[in-house]
Amino acid sequence: MKYLFLGAVAFGLLTASEGAQAQSKKKGGSGAGYTTGIGLRGGGWSSGLTVKHFLSGKNNVAFEGLLTREYAARGGRLTLLLEKHLPVSDFKGLQFYYGAGAHIGSYRGRYYFEDVRFRRNKDKYYYRQYWYDDANYIVGGADLILGLEYKMEDLPFTVGVDYKPFFEVFDGYTGFYNDAAVSLRFAF
Repeated sequence: MKYLFLGAVAFGLLTASEGAQAQSKKKGGSGAGYTTGIGLRGGGWSSGLTVKHFLSGKNNVAFEGLLTREYAARGGRLTLLLEKHLPVSDFKGLQFYYGAGAHIGSYRGRYYFEDVRFRRNKDKYYYRQYWYDDANYIVGGADLILGLEYKMEDLPFTVGVDYKPFFEVFDGYTGFYNDAAVSLRFAF
């Protein structure tokens, strides 16, 4: 069921991309309205710094770098993404984007456990506290991104929302995670 949903989303993106490109060619191309944006990203799994830079030309392709702190995993991550931006019909300054990339990071494996046992016959309590691991682990993985971004017309700021699922390999384990965020960038 999940793969059917992902296939339908991919098909929808491809058809929307072709329509937006045709519309963009009719209008003579519409850029994002800025070249580089630097700001903050606040999300569910990670929050941190975001930098987006558009490549030269009218193809609306941008590189985005994310340097984020992961509070739940006690670590950080560097993510690099390549994104394609498409204008949203007649709404000036609003862009839909999608892309893919990869990340590398480091997580701390420290997890604490407490073990309390009670023996009825002799009325003794046993209490143990120990940690599982206190080492740092290198992680890596692949990322996808879908989002909407609005470049404010009279101000040098962009506001964006995105959904960024990612696949990760961590200490021999693999996982698929979902992340969503809001970004605010200073654009120049």
